Amino acid sequence: MWRLKFSQGEINDPSLASFNNHAGRQFWEFDLLITGTLEEHALIEKARADFRNSRYEIKQSSDLLMRIQLAKENGCGVVDLGQVKVESEEEVTEEKVVITLKRALRFYSTLQAEDGHWPGDYGGPLFLLPGLIIALYIMKALKTVLPEEHTKEICRYLYNHQNLDGGWGLHIEAQSGMFCTILNYVSLRLLGQEMDGGDGAMHKARTWILDHGGATYTPSWGKCWLSVLGVYEWDGNNPLPPEIWLLPYFLPVHPGRMWCHARMVYLPMSYLYGKRFVGPINSVVLSLRKELYTQDYHQIDWNLARNQCSKEDLYFPHPLLQDVLWKCLDKFAEPLLMQWPFSKLRNRALTTVMKHMEYDDVNSNYVCLGPVNKVLNMLCCWINDPNSTAVKRHLSRIKDYLWVAEDGMKMNGYNGSQLWDTVFAVQAIVGTNLPQEYGLMIKKAHEFIKISQMRKDSAGDLSLWYRHRCKGGWPFSTSDNGWPVSDCTSEGLKAAVMLSELPLEVAGEGLEQNKLYDSVDLILSLQNSNGGFASYELTRSYAWLEVINPSETFGDIVIDYQYVECTSAAIQGLKQFNKLYPNYRRKDIDMCIDKAVDFIESIQLSDGSWYGSWAVCYTYGTWFGITGLIKGGKTYENSLAVRKGCEFLLSKQLPSGGWGESYLSSQDKVYTNIGKDVSHIVNTGWAMLALLEAGLAKRDPSPLHRAAKVLINSQMENGDFPQQEIIGVFNKNCMISYSAYRNIFPIWALGAYLNKVLKS
Repeated sequence: MWRLKFSQGEINDPSLASFNNHAGRQFWEFDLLITGTLEEHALIEKARADFRNSRYEIKQSSDLLMRIQLAKENGCGVVDLGQVKVESEEEVTEEKVVITLKRALRFYSTLQAEDGHWPGDYGGPLFLLPGLIIALYIMKALKTVLPEEHTKEICRYLYNHQNLDGGWGLHIEAQSGMFCTILNYVSLRLLGQEMDGGDGAMHKARTWILDHGGATYTPSWGKCWLSVLGVYEWDGNNPLPPEIWLLPYFLPVHPGRMWCHARMVYLPMSYLYGKRFVGPINSVVLSLRKELYTQDYHQIDWNLARNQCSKEDLYFPHPLLQDVLWKCLDKFAEPLLMQWPFSKLRNRALTTVMKHMEYDDVNSNYVCLGPVNKVLNMLCCWINDPNSTAVKRHLSRIKDYLWVAEDGMKMNGYNGSQLWDTVFAVQAIVGTNLPQEYGLMIKKAHEFIKISQMRKDSAGDLSLWYRHRCKGGWPFSTSDNGWPVSDCTSEGLKAAVMLSELPLEVAGEGLEQNKLYDSVDLILSLQNSNGGFASYELTRSYAWLEVINPSETFGDIVIDYQYVECTSAAIQGLKQFNKLYPNYRRKDIDMCIDKAVDFIESIQLSDGSWYGSWAVCYTYGTWFGITGLIKGGKTYENSLAVRKGCEFLLSKQLPSGGWGESYLSSQDKVYTNIGKDVSHIVNTGWAMLALLEAGLAKRDPSPLHRAAKVLINSQMENGDFPQQEIIGVFNKNCMISYSAYRNIFPIWALGAYLNKVLKS
């Protein structure tokens, strides 16, 4: 039976390293010794059947396998509190809000892991699993790492998220595109599915591929994976020369100046391209060469195919300058670099690239920055030495990325969102001001936050590896990931200071003062000259470099841009710190906040909103924009930006009283409601928090009353809240699940509403 496990290393693999004894680690294992009860099996099969039967209407899973397991282990938590509803003409009362919050807190406490974090699904993108499957297939480790039960759940997931037209989208709610249709079709074939298997699903997928021009129309990342497998030729790829890593750093195009996620993906891709690596050619590969194309494989014009991309995937078309650049590299530079003595330069570049991969592997305990570079790094290590310790350590960390729910087994977009969810959850719970309901939640969460802070910088000379300092930072997921994030550090600082102010018996010992100072030092070091904060590092190059974005599918990937979310979080974290420690670097902090406020004001859009880059979308960005300005000293009365932000949010409130923003807002950069003007509890929570922060309760609380009704009436019988449409995003065009948000933001918003409206 599938079981979710926490904070465990590998008993039989002592080489699996950890910075903090695997705190926050979460992974699923199929345990033959645990058979489960008939009731458990019935609940699981019902959840799977319900998802499959409604899969074309409801694309998000509700994390029911985890909930079924934890309900048995931790109880349901709300037995003595009945569900409440507020009728349309009825006023919201303090009693009903308190009951709703108590039920929500008691339920949410049952989902907390023993180490203090809240586990959950962080899936959504549909291009992640295929890379893993292709790499393991080439490495001849597919059946070892993904045995029968894993394969069964992966196939379930892929079939469940196949669109009605036979294709797969970039993410679970997207329209079909060639990128993920090709990759998921290939994955199913490598997993043993027949070319006409899946009750006709494979035939439908292949028909979609051929009707849309065949595999030559897959975007560049798809071309790379197909080339490695041997079902596409490297000559059909635009050049990714590893020699770019040998350029002097002062050049704006040096990869060390790129956004770290792009840098760490194109690093191993350049290794594969530089080697022109192709896996073993067998009968399945030869068959795929026939299945994926509209013409004979050996008749394909690979030069023409290099720049072909299906219109369904083409989010960022190549500018003419980029096409000229690739053509020059392909026609002149590449032939030269393949010939002696210039081939020596290629070998030197490949050695350099491998060293950079090894550095990230070791400093992230083989978790790596994210799932794409994790799998690519693993494959490159295997190519370099199939029997190396590095390969074994990579294989041991694959389970950190896999998640099982009623829709099947997926690959998360990170090794989880543990720290991020926990610091938000703490703020939501403390914000209710219902300490009798905290139980052990706060104390356990506090321990997790403390143990997840990074205590030292990465090894060696950071400038050689193009890394920013780490000490004092917090990661998005776990300390073992090894990459601090600016807003995670700011929210971590905010939560740590907040918890240190609570009674010892409620929250436990606070984080040591010097560690708070480390966090402040890191945040201050991350501010750019214009006042804004990027995601992981300083912005190191220029926005015009986006002209060489080769991905076709993603936007804004070349440099680390500054974001309203990261900048607002920095203001909030530093302000929270300043209240308790007013003398530490006071001038630096004041100057940082003033510049950050100016930056937030400068990027506000003409309609009063802010574009949110990490969740959907204008609701999220505007919550951060308004909150950052107010924490930075602005008010509704003295700030036109705050007033415009509030007017924007109020203009988007639905007749139901809630807010419901579609992922299309992120993709199309135009505010778009969810179909049929459905409210979304997370968007509603963000809007309420922003308006409450801006003092709407004193001016006109009626929009808040209406919104509170939506949240109260959305609560389920067991105290949980429903999973709705996808709410996270990255790079404009790809959506991702934040499954904990369904619990966190209704609690946070209703808690703020209780204390700022009803009790005030």
